[in-house]
Amino acid sequence: MRIHNVNTGKLIDATVPTPAGRVTYDGEARIDGVPGTAAPIELSFPDAAGASTGRLLPTGRPVDRIEGIDVTCIDAAMPVMLVRAADLGWTGREAPSDFADGGFRARLETLRIEAGCRMGFPNSATMVIPKPVLIARGGEATLSTRYFMPHDCHNALAVTGAVAIATACVTPGTIAAEMVGPLAPPVPITLAHPSGQLVVRLEPGPVARVLRTARRIFEGHVFARRSHVPHLVLAA
Repeated sequence: MRIHNVNTGKLIDATVPTPAGRVTYDGEARIDGVPGTAAPIELSFPDAAGASTGRLLPTGRPVDRIEGIDVTCIDAAMPVMLVRAADLGWTGREAPSDFADGGFRARLETLRIEAGCRMGFPNSATMVIPKPVLIARGGEATLSTRYFMPHDCHNALAVTGAVAIATACVTPGTIAAEMVGPLAPPVPITLAHPSGQLVVRLEPGPVARVLRTARRIFEGHVFARRSHVPHLVLAA
């Protein structure tokens, strides 16, 4: 199934299991941060670069310096600002609740707003992009990450943000690439987050692939007066 992301104009390909021609929700696929198991769904992001700005590196540089802090501004599926956790006094392995300090949040927001302006978002103070991300060396993972949305730390990691971080790992000169060393597609990028790990498989193309799971959220009926039906049809 091909999905058009109207926010970015980019396409996302979803591979959904349909045995006997019907969608199935049962399966053994598991992703960290989501309880239980379900049928696997692979999301593929072809040519995710420049999703919102039209450029992989919107500032034209792999590293920018803002108020004495090195940041990488990158746009791949989602515009993000990467910061070394250690540069802001963190390990990159903290629980989301540890980031409640008002002084830290204000500093991170100052960096985010300036990064947004340099990326082409002059009103970034009123926007949720770019998303700020703290990164650190990951031990068993490629990187350890803490992803903000943009003010609260995510309990896991957004898929689009993961694609951006993984892409930074293979983009020469970024702070992520400097941390992980030389990498080139095809390669799996494992990103640690507060609830576990998320793997982004980067392939030539470029294409980024991420595993999700099928979840039946709800079903139901909506009742409407007959006089409202034409309006509802037009709205749909």
